[in-house]
Amino acid sequence: MTFSEWLIVILFFQVIHFLGTWKLYVRAGRKAWEAAIPIYNAIVLMKIINRPTYWVILLFVPVVNLIMFPVIWVETARSFGKNSETDTVLTLLTFGFYLYFLNYFAKLTYIENRSLVPRTKTGDTISSILFAIIVATLVHTYVMQPFQIPSPSLEKTLLVGDFLFVSKIHYGPRPQMSAVALPMVHDTLPFINVKSYAYDDTNKDSWINKLQYPYFRFPGFQEIKNNDIVVFNWPCDTLYNMYKLADRRYDKPIDKRTNYVKRCIGISGDQIEIKKGTVYINGKAVVYPERAKLQYVYQAAMDLNKPVDIEYVFKTIGFTEKYDLNETKDTIIFSALTEEGAAKLATFSTFSDVKKRYISGSDSSIFGKQINWNADNMGPIYIPKAGTSIELTPANLPLYKRVLTEYEGPHTVKVVGNDVYIDNQLTKTYTFKKNYYWMMGDNRGNSLDSRYWGFVPEDHVVGKAVFVWMSWDGSASGLSKIRWSRMFTTVNGDGPAVSYLWVFGLVVVVYQILIRFVFKKKEA
Repeated sequence: MTFSEWLIVILFFQVIHFLGTWKLYVRAGRKAWEAAIPIYNAIVLMKIINRPTYWVILLFVPVVNLIMFPVIWVETARSFGKNSETDTVLTLLTFGFYLYFLNYFAKLTYIENRSLVPRTKTGDTISSILFAIIVATLVHTYVMQPFQIPSPSLEKTLLVGDFLFVSKIHYGPRPQMSAVALPMVHDTLPFINVKSYAYDDTNKDSWINKLQYPYFRFPGFQEIKNNDIVVFNWPCDTLYNMYKLADRRYDKPIDKRTNYVKRCIGISGDQIEIKKGTVYINGKAVVYPERAKLQYVYQAAMDLNKPVDIEYVFKTIGFTEKYDLNETKDTIIFSALTEEGAAKLATFSTFSDVKKRYISGSDSSIFGKQINWNADNMGPIYIPKAGTSIELTPANLPLYKRVLTEYEGPHTVKVVGNDVYIDNQLTKTYTFKKNYYWMMGDNRGNSLDSRYWGFVPEDHVVGKAVFVWMSWDGSASGLSKIRWSRMFTTVNGDGPAVSYLWVFGLVVVVYQILIRFVFKKKEA
């Protein structure tokens, strides 16, 4: 929605609020006009219902406000003696319009110093649950979000079954963009597998699709750097929801697109090129941090006359993927192997000529669809940076067409002869409005990343992966399912990963001791 459209919506709700509450304001000893002034009327209402002023701020927090509005409706009715379950149900079922009846037809007495303590155990439970949801939503949206590694695209660096904490404060928290959505879930409600947000994917121009907040990001304390492990919303989402793969591009709000985690190889303003699997940024080969465990496709000659315990070999070289092995052939293909693993493989006399296997020729599924480009050989590609301009030609248009038609548009783009037209205007150069990033998985032979669908716009960035708080091995059994050595290990940094589980355990023990001490002191 545009600014003017949102202004109209806000004014509409202000009129609804004024017409339904101005007499209640008067009965509470206030002036009728105080119900009509935006924001000020909310501050006054908090005083009427005897609630803290900071509740007004919560009314402007996406998703949290969907919880706060029903609470305030009920609190308003109770401030005028309407405490029964019937009053509460009528208030909620009518979406607050029960206040119209109270405003115009009911004989009410304002209770200035009413008790805020719930009268029943059910009421107390509901209040506690709502408070917990609000706090959790604020933390989830603006501080830290849990995330599970679902695929092997970062395997060895991050494992399938790793549970991450993703920091929102490093790059700056991005408030939720979907105006009508349930808290604490992503795009799908668990168990029933239905959408958790209001959006009509069959009609992109539907009015409900306009109920989207504009993109905004609070300041963070660092910019995205090369080699950061970043969680983002997949720009080219083909998942109907988290559990179902669609057979087409699926239209979703930005913040409800499927969460992906990859390594940020190139930042805005960089030029990236891949030659025989080696990535170059601005002409220099990328130097990865020590904790990065890159895997490539390898092949090796296998001497069938030298029998070997193949499972022992795989365990030694750290190879866990499926493999292509035919006893009648003398070549074995390893779909995901680290350079260290390849060096160990070469120490076995059964294997020789261990080398990386590269894709040759053109790949039509690759980003940009340029001649002779594939996942191991592509570029150079300029990664757009806000405020910079490029010459736009029919040759490089496939690299930036989605940027123009989706991320910075929608613009219409067409080619006439050797000229590019944007919105029917001849365009020789284009200046980018946003920053973009190039994301890749460390498991290069098994990663659906920017090599296939291109740039990640800045408004799709969710946060920075900071540490693994839990790791679960689905193939193991019993307590062995828990990868204890990975619990509470940091994702970034130099040197091997170190578990800080003992620190967490110590914090929990100290916290419990303090709680017991405070409790006993209160009792005394």
